[in-house]
Amino acid sequence: MAPPKELPQAPSEPQAPRPSGAKRSHESETHPEDGEGRPSKRAMPSAPVSESAYDESDADESDPVLHWAREGHWPPHHTERDPNMERVLESSSALSSKRSEPSSASFVTPSDQRPREEKSAQYRDPRYVTLLQTKGSFMNRSDLGITDASKALCRTLLENTQSVPCDTLFRDDIFEATCQKIQDKNEARVIRDISRLIVPSAECLATFGAKHLDILTESVNEGWNNSIPLTSTRPQPDYSVGFTREAFTSDQLAKLSPFIGEFLFGDQSFFMATYYMYFPFLTCEVICGAEGLEIADRQNAHSMTLAVRAIVELFRLVKREDEVHRQILAFSVSHDRSSVLIYGHYPVITGKDTKYYRHPIHAFSFTTLDGKEKWTAYRFTKNIYDIWMPAHFKNICSAIDQLPSSLDFDIPPLTETTGHSQDRGSLLSDVDAISLPVEQNSQSSNADRNEQGGTPDTSFTEPQGTRRRKGPKK
Repeated sequence: MAPPKELPQAPSEPQAPRPSGAKRSHESETHPEDGEGRPSKRAMPSAPVSESAYDESDADESDPVLHWAREGHWPPHHTERDPNMERVLESSSALSSKRSEPSSASFVTPSDQRPREEKSAQYRDPRYVTLLQTKGSFMNRSDLGITDASKALCRTLLENTQSVPCDTLFRDDIFEATCQKIQDKNEARVIRDISRLIVPSAECLATFGAKHLDILTESVNEGWNNSIPLTSTRPQPDYSVGFTREAFTSDQLAKLSPFIGEFLFGDQSFFMATYYMYFPFLTCEVICGAEGLEIADRQNAHSMTLAVRAIVELFRLVKREDEVHRQILAFSVSHDRSSVLIYGHYPVITGKDTKYYRHPIHAFSFTTLDGKEKWTAYRFTKNIYDIWMPAHFKNICSAIDQLPSSLDFDIPPLTETTGHSQDRGSLLSDVDAISLPVEQNSQSSNADRNEQGGTPDTSFTEPQGTRRRKGPKK
């Protein structure tokens, strides 16, 4: 079968207004492969002629990433590293983020949110399911399914009782009126009125006294800019939950540091979703209308593949990947005005190969039978927070604790001295490109179109990635 043709890439996503005096960062979005909007590749400048000048061998000694980009392999004194460790490090270093000016990097803000119609457009194409399959992500069960332990877990999460809030739009005497008022409304209204009654907010529960949830953080309609994408479609869940940076000890953060790079400046890794969220494990998507839940399912499958991949990569680094084989490692909820679908997501690991699958846990209508199951998803989610999450977090920490402490390479920051800005395309040639043309949202502003380059195509190409940063030595 002939490889898919490369078609024009999607326009860059609109950026949020910048603070006064801040300079535009070019690292948070994927640039078009062709056209006038593509910034030219920066040639590797030679060292300035001065007393501080140094030759290439000295540069390679101090910057093994530069050596890897130039020679295709690590410097000799770095070749003893475990192959899994090197693979993860190369994934994060080879996809170096581009900076507008080496001396004036600006923070990446979380406000580059695409409109709802735009962010779901790629997923509306049925070919997206096939695209996921080419990346090893399948929206069905595997042949062997999940482990018995995960099956028992699903039953526990569904059946364990939980308290529910009293004065809400799901109160018995007003539940029917609530359902009637949202039956013809759009996603924004459904999210406002009932989404947090389907999937409760972890941070709100923590605020109201569930202190064990203080280690969690959540995002709302925010792009996962810090995760190495599976495709060029950036996940942007309606709601997601993961762990805060403060959940980890300083030693654990130091061990993770080589793998996450300069996360505040847009570097990407396997282990982060946003710049403040580590190891996401829950997403919720809301789509109303024809084929709404199918689209939401595709969005969730994409996001949760990245979430499960993070755990697999971490455990593979410490040679414990067998512990997560066929185990549910993340959850997703898709819902509309009346129906809810709950899934568990898990890996199937065969040697060095990993494939990702989903397990259907429960599907129901919360509007039928006088709202008999209106609190089912709410209780299930609270059980994730209370029962499953603490054990999951403990396992993550135990794996991080086993990471070696000697991965610091004394990598210098991007400065005028080195001028290193390796283009991703010259380092990664095995990422195929598939384009799904979509219709541009008629309500997009002219400013948005100018920012995006005016091309209403959506393509799946290479993601931006990370550069490892210097971490504390042990």
